[in-house]
Amino acid sequence: MIRIENLSKDYKTVHALKGVSLHIPKGELFAYLGPNGSGKTTTIRILTGLTIPGKGKAYLNGYSIQTDPLQAKMQCGLVPQHINLDNELTVSENLDIHGRLFQMSAKQRWQSIEELLEYMELKEKRRALIKQLSGGMKRRVMIARALMHRPKILFLDEPTVGLDPAIRRKIWSFIKKIQGDGTTIFLTTHYIEEAEFLAERVAFLDEGQLVALDTPQRFMEKMGKWALDEMKDGQIHTRYFNTRQEAQNSIHDQVNGFSLRRVNLEDVFISLTGKKVAP
Repeated sequence: MIRIENLSKDYKTVHALKGVSLHIPKGELFAYLGPNGSGKTTTIRILTGLTIPGKGKAYLNGYSIQTDPLQAKMQCGLVPQHINLDNELTVSENLDIHGRLFQMSAKQRWQSIEELLEYMELKEKRRALIKQLSGGMKRRVMIARALMHRPKILFLDEPTVGLDPAIRRKIWSFIKKIQGDGTTIFLTTHYIEEAEFLAERVAFLDEGQLVALDTPQRFMEKMGKWALDEMKDGQIHTRYFNTRQEAQNSIHDQVNGFSLRRVNLEDVFISLTGKKVAP
């Protein structure tokens, strides 16, 4: 459904992408992780037709973003990181304008709005002005807007940034429901637990290059199952173990502060790049 071949992009002296290649099949929820400035948003901008690539090729549902950009754009919906709804319009009006931009008929727009308001649990907010909504509600409207023209691919660029944990998990349930209906989802996030819970495969990007690609489970199994964080000389040092007993045995004589926890995807990324995923 998404095919990227040797994609590169330079901004003067900055190499934003360096020959990235990916194949994402229909219906997969794919997480694209990396620190700020690693090239995640540049990739999404290229795939959604907002930025012209320097080199390489990219296809959405078989349509080239370079030679057939209009058809390629019709295949996807985008939920950007920053809220860009019209605050002075209602929920329904924001959705209606999006449908008009995609040349949907009045009947198609009405049907899609009704279905999406039900789908995203927004029916009671149809006449509410965007500026009157909570952050979580606005995120749900943005997802609904991206789905108005029934895209086969949904790009989610930091879809839950700034939301509290309870609201984030509510958004997760909607994302899984969308995937369950057959939509291919391309997700970027700084919330590692989000990728662990949602994604079937994860790609780590660093300085414009693809560092590693695998399932969250296999990534973590390679590290071990348990992580021991110890404060030493003002820094956190982490060691990894296959069993909890092995980890506990190693802390029997420790005098410094320590924490025993499960291995997560952030451990994997730090091991690969020496950097934190979160900003």
